[in-house]
Amino acid sequence: MTTVLAIDQGTSGTKAVVVDGDDTVLGLAELPVRPAYLPGGGVEQDPRELLDSVLDAGRRAVEQAGVPIDAVTLANQGETVLAWDPATGEPLSPAIVWQDRRSEGLCAELAGHAGRIAEVTGLVLDPYFSAPKMAWLRRNVTAEGVVTTSDSWLVHHLTGEFVTDAATASRSLVTRLDDAEWDAGLLDLFGLGGERLPRIASCDEVVGHTTAFGGNVPVAGLVVDQQAALLAQNCLTAGQAKCTFGTGAFLLANTGTSAARSTAGLAASVAWRARGETSYCLDGQVYTAASAVRWIQDLGLVRDAADLDAVAADDAEGVMFVPALAGLAAPWWRPDARAAFTGMTLSTGPRHLVLAVLQGIAAQVAGLGDLVAADLGRPLTALCVDGGLTRSRVLMQAVADLTQLPIGVYPSQHATPLGAVALARAALNPSLPLREAVPAWEPAMTYEPRWSADRAAGFRSRWENAVAGVLAREGNQ
Repeated sequence: MTTVLAIDQGTSGTKAVVVDGDDTVLGLAELPVRPAYLPGGGVEQDPRELLDSVLDAGRRAVEQAGVPIDAVTLANQGETVLAWDPATGEPLSPAIVWQDRRSEGLCAELAGHAGRIAEVTGLVLDPYFSAPKMAWLRRNVTAEGVVTTSDSWLVHHLTGEFVTDAATASRSLVTRLDDAEWDAGLLDLFGLGGERLPRIASCDEVVGHTTAFGGNVPVAGLVVDQQAALLAQNCLTAGQAKCTFGTGAFLLANTGTSAARSTAGLAASVAWRARGETSYCLDGQVYTAASAVRWIQDLGLVRDAADLDAVAADDAEGVMFVPALAGLAAPWWRPDARAAFTGMTLSTGPRHLVLAVLQGIAAQVAGLGDLVAADLGRPLTALCVDGGLTRSRVLMQAVADLTQLPIGVYPSQHATPLGAVALARAALNPSLPLREAVPAWEPAMTYEPRWSADRAAGFRSRWENAVAGVLAREGNQ
């Protein structure tokens, strides 16, 4: 088996992991990349910081491993975009992060086409996805160069190639779900018809070679970070689901090789294109999870995420939190929604607010689980989880209580890079079945529901009333 450098370039950090053929982590480096949150819903990153973090973290991990690598793989943010010069590789704009809401007006202009867009792409017309932000950049920042998702820019710097992968392309609103190719009509609709776009590669493909980390090694296994985690958790069969708790919380369920559209307001996307066939998934998003924790940290309610369990009250005493700090996704798709605490009294203290934030995140995840079950036509029987916030026992227990499902915690903090490693292995060994490329695993911990079904239903009903109140207030402004 091969030794792979896997780079997970995320919203709040870049992680580089060197994994050998026995799935042992030989080298690890993590570097923070902090987005800038701007008035008016803007969220930006410095592209050079992203690139520097990829190169620096990758080189540190390789040096720590002390062995040659056979391949490099990259998992990316999915919907973050920028304009750049293909001749020089220089960025021509900031990186506009998936959380950015400044293309709301552009989406409103296209509202009459939402049905057609959903039918072709499987996605809801929303600023979360790539094309609205690409069009916003063209209208407001620059008409020069190319405008792509961040993975194409990073891969270009590594290899000189101009490429993206099928999973990332499927998050754009201008890609056909059925064949994972660009759609000329939708590109015209977004004003992107004349753009030079990257080639869409399979996820188990060698897309080029790089000398950035020593030697001249293939770059292979490109994929969106959330889909990589779905693969790492062995969610290879229709109906298996995972939720990653990172900057946001993302619940994905495998739907097999049929490109089914959601009837419940979820996004339908390519999970991965590998071994000559395309697997699909449904996904729902909580836009602010770790970023909500960072927010309460900045407010002084906790010192850092490690303090969550120590600070959180045993009971929120009626306080509810709607985690709409960057709008609400499925099933509301309200980018204008704003976060709110409700049910506070003079006895409310920081501990109640911290628990309410964690329970608010868990309640939204539970709602997404119901939507997935509605689309699948059967309830979920379990949920696999990964990501930094799985360290919070309070949050994980809340997820178990409100979903009424057993929650299995992935035993490694590296689900996303390990999923990308599996695709890189598949790229380098075409005879290796994808299932055998994915490491087997057992949960590090399992959380069973402690609340009764009636108590969970009552909490969720009150929380949904809080959401309805938030949306009503926004609608009246």
